[in-house]
Amino acid sequence: MAREPRKTSSTGYFHVIVRGVGKQILFENDKDYGYYLGLLEKYSDETKVVVCAYCLMENHVHLLVHDTNNELAEFMKKMGVCYAAYYNGKYERTGHLFQDRFLSEAVETREYMLTVFRYILNNPAAAGLCPASEYLWSSYRLYGASESFVNTTLLENWIGDWERYAAFIDEKNYDQCLEYMSEKKGDEWAKGKLRSVLGLESGVMIKTYEKCCRDEALRKLKEAGLSSRQIERLTGIGRSIIQRL
Repeated sequence: MAREPRKTSSTGYFHVIVRGVGKQILFENDKDYGYYLGLLEKYSDETKVVVCAYCLMENHVHLLVHDTNNELAEFMKKMGVCYAAYYNGKYERTGHLFQDRFLSEAVETREYMLTVFRYILNNPAAAGLCPASEYLWSSYRLYGASESFVNTTLLENWIGDWERYAAFIDEKNYDQCLEYMSEKKGDEWAKGKLRSVLGLESGVMIKTYEKCCRDEALRKLKEAGLSSRQIERLTGIGRSIIQRL
């Protein structure tokens, strides 16, 4: 079945989400986060896709971008290919790193842009990690920074100075944004995928496979969209093994 074309944005602004396949961890340490940010700056400059906000979480990334030259797909392709090559090489991993293609939604109004902006920066707080202001791997501290590749000029015009900005982010009114999955895919769905992808009624059988065959079966389940926790429950194989594939 052909993929549906992406929706366009009359303003050029988009909220973008990309996740690791099967909730694969994308960033193991500070160097990984830093490498991804380096790519973000590099390919933003090359494609002229302007980054207005970002937040790098352990297994997914949120971006608010401005694309007036229809370069978003190319920008995300460059990011994905280059980071996957870096990550797989560093951790001796093979296979897809990112789950399917990136998700994007058009940001058409001032109200929704402000909502998305606040939502992205509050991801660490929503996940129970720390307040938005304390998280190291978001653009929170780059608001109004003239030397940064992140451009918040339009948002500054709407929000105001740093004091107003901090209060605005702290409101935490961000429950209307794009979610990565429109419905929860539970274990019954996962069992169906196990049958359709591998032809197995019980995932425990995978534990009896030779390592190369076991790993290939686990990769296929991850690429089918099962989370690492689901695969762990179905197979009895430790999540640390699954996440490394």
